[in-house]
Amino acid sequence: MPEVGQIVFSKCGRDKTRAFIIVSKESEYVFLADGDLRKLIKPKKKKIKHIQITNNTTHVKFEKDSDVRKILSVYNDKREVNNLV
Repeated sequence: MPEVGQIVFSKCGRDKTRAFIIVSKESEYVFLADGDLRKLIKPKKKKIKHIQITNNTTHVKFEKDSDVRKILSVYNDKREVNNLV
């Protein structure tokens, strides 16, 4: 089961393969933010089956969108390098 603060990737939609942080969860849904397209104020609601859960969880407090972007920059940079190869 996903946890708040866990790094996940979207499996489908226009945000496919984009890294997100789970900011909250509710039954079969999670709310995701990336600090760029999806801010902490208005996170993306997605079903758990539509995300790829990783073993990485952030223990850093993310109170601002810039904190989220900084945490996810490592994952999004790797994604861009893999798409070029």
